[in-house]
Formats: sequence, C-alpha cells, structure tokens
Amino acid sequence: MNGRPHVSGELKGKVAFVAGASRGIGRNIARGLAEAGAAVAVAARSEEEGRIPGTIHAVADRIKSAGGRALAVACDVTSEASVEAAVAATAAEFGGIDILIANAGVMWLGPVESTPLKRWQLCLDVNLTGVFLVTKAVIPHIRARGGGSLVAVTTNGVGMTDRGANAYWVSKAGVERLYLGLAATLKTDNIAVNCLAPSRVVVTEGWQAGGGGRQIPPEMIEPPEAMANAAVLLAGQDASGITGTVQKSESMPG
Repeated sequence: MNGRPHVSGELKGKVAFVAGASRGIGRNIARGLAEAGAAVAVAARSEEEGRIPGTIHAVADRIKSAGGRALAVACDVTSEASVEAAVAATAAEFGGIDILIANAGVMWLGPVESTPLKRWQLCLDVNLTGVFLVTKAVIPHIRARGGGSLVAVTTNGVGMTDRGANAYWVSKAGVERLYLGLAATLKTDNIAVNCLAPSRVVVTEGWQAGGGGRQIPPEMIEPPEAMANAAVLLAGQDASGITGTVQKSESMPG
C-alpha cells in the first residue's frame, strides 16, 4: 500500500468502535478513521495517565478539536460486561455501529520456557479472548446496519515460525484463524472480515514497554500513518469487497 493517503470524507456517516485506542496503533487508526469522516468510539481501559502514556480522553479530545466526532468509552476487553456496556454506549451515542477495529493487545515476546503462566494467560485473555468478546458484541449492530467491516490488528510475527514461539505471536495466530472463519460465516450478512498486520515494526509506547528493548534499524521501522491508512481502506469494505484476508499495511491494493 506504501502509505496510500485516505480520502477525506470516504467514511462519512459511518460509526467505528476502536478497541485499544488510547495509544500507539489504535490511537493512529482512531484519528485516521475520524479524518476520513467516521464517528469514532475511542475504547480502552486507560482513562488516566499511567505507566505507559496515553488515555482515551486525550485521543477523543484531539479528534474533536480537529472537527471530528468522538466518544471516549472505558472498555476492558477481558470483561464481557465491560465490553457490552461500551458497545451499547457507542450505539446509543451515534445511533449504531458500522466498523470494528479490534486492536487491544498486550505484548510478551519471551521464550516459552521462561514465560510465566500469568503472562501466557494475559496474552490469550487480552489478545484473543478480547477480540472474541468485542467482535461478538459488535456483530449484531453491524448486521442491523445492513453490512460493514470487522478488522482485527495482528502481527507479522505470526508467520515467523523460524524465529521460535512466544505468547504474543500465538495469541495473534488465533485471532487470524477466528477472523478467517468469521469471514465465511458473515458473508451473507454483507460484513467484511479482515486482519491487518504491520509490514514492519511500529515503534509504539507498548512496544517500548513490553518487548522493544533492542535497537531497530531505521529501514525496519514503519511510518505511523501506514496502519491508519490501511485500516481506513479496510473499514470501508463490505462483503462485496476485500474480505477473508490477512493484509499487510504497506502491501495492500489501492
């Protein structure tokens, strides 16, 4: 895709729920969707500044100050009740939901033998079960709109089997299988279902705190707008367009 800029207004009238939108990739995607005309629910646990910078209110305020529509909504993707409340609040505020970006995630890149069970379970709970819960909650709203788009953010590490295994890559591989199967299930509902992974490393606050620790050559770093532009393109799809795919941010059509 090579940083294709989105077209202003191409998502006008659409409503997007972005899980994991307080910082990093999710923040950039939320801003990109808003710039493309969508009303955006900025969903995450981070209501106040913590160890890792970024809050849902700061992201929503920036979108609104730029003339967009946004709602900061607290959401813990590991809690079904929290997810259902956040999705209901979004639908009540904006009249429905057309787009889901399932981005909430935690990182653990340590070897399997030295991975504490709690870390393994946290990766599965947030990265896989969290995607399941937000997707399950949003599908009826998108179906009621006559179609729309589900996008799960994964990682290029899923295919790096020659580099071993870790909880993060395994959890994201589960998401890809979930979404590829859902694409077939939801085709008759006119819902596009795709995964989106960075082509290169996106240096986010979470990466630096949870697994970065090492120097990355500049040529291996992806510009922050690449994922946002790719997400906007996928957000505009329905089942008649791109669906049932795992896309890389810098190699998408268009």
